[in-house]
Amino acid sequence: MNAQPAAPDRLAADTAMGAVTLLVGDLDGMTSFYRDVVTLEVLAAEGDRVVLGRAGRGIVVLQHHPALRHATAGSAGLFHTAILFETQEALAAALHSVATRAPHAFTGSADHLVSQAFYFTDPEGNGIELYWDRARSEWSWVHGQVEMATLFLDPNSYLGEHLSERAAGGATARDAASVGHVHLSVGDVATARAFYVDALGFDETAALGNQAVFVSAGGYHHHMAMNTWNSRGAGPRMPALGLGRVDLELPDADSLGELAERLRHHGFEARDDGRAVAFDDPWRNLLHATAPGRG
Repeated sequence: MNAQPAAPDRLAADTAMGAVTLLVGDLDGMTSFYRDVVTLEVLAAEGDRVVLGRAGRGIVVLQHHPALRHATAGSAGLFHTAILFETQEALAAALHSVATRAPHAFTGSADHLVSQAFYFTDPEGNGIELYWDRARSEWSWVHGQVEMATLFLDPNSYLGEHLSERAAGGATARDAASVGHVHLSVGDVATARAFYVDALGFDETAALGNQAVFVSAGGYHHHMAMNTWNSRGAGPRMPALGLGRVDLELPDADSLGELAERLRHHGFEARDDGRAVAFDDPWRNLLHATAPGRG
């Protein structure tokens, strides 16, 4: 399936995910984790805000909010931030770093057919996925749905196959990486589909009954996913540590304007300050969309 020009009610095909902002209680500790364990670089640090990423591209923004507390169990919010590596060697280097420096953070791994993924939890309970994509020509699509699975993937075997001596020595630490997708915990799938597909304009690419829905722009396997595995029936979020904001990067100002119009047409507030469009999903997860040439 190749990317096609977006229909008027769809997001632009070359829409991409931007950084994920986390509201954190321990700024120094969380900075150390994402820098020293996950192997991101500190791109900017000023006051109560730290931006970490790779090759100049922001991936995680840490915003210090020491007065906030953790959300109650079963709340909506972040399921995981998925960091996409361009090579298996670079992914193996990051996996090796986590396994060496914070082995307790590991929560699982899987071959999803379209990708190979390893899962962790940061010190404040935020989920992280580190992954690598197979070539799009290897993905299988059936009736507009991409075939994904959860197959066994042994992390030790992966390291044995892909961790080169140069990667173990830190040679890939500056290789490019980005937020490939963001997975959210929500109260129900039908409401998520109505917002993210019908109003926001993503295409649905896969679904697991009433448990999860996967969406993307431009034929990617998924830029976002929403599930109810830990949060079925959750209502709007209260202020808490965890997810602060999900950024979307649109290719041009026209696409951004169409997004805002589409949201308003479906009855959702879209706050346009001249630089970006900000909006909340039905669970008060904040999204922030930008485009070149704005602001």
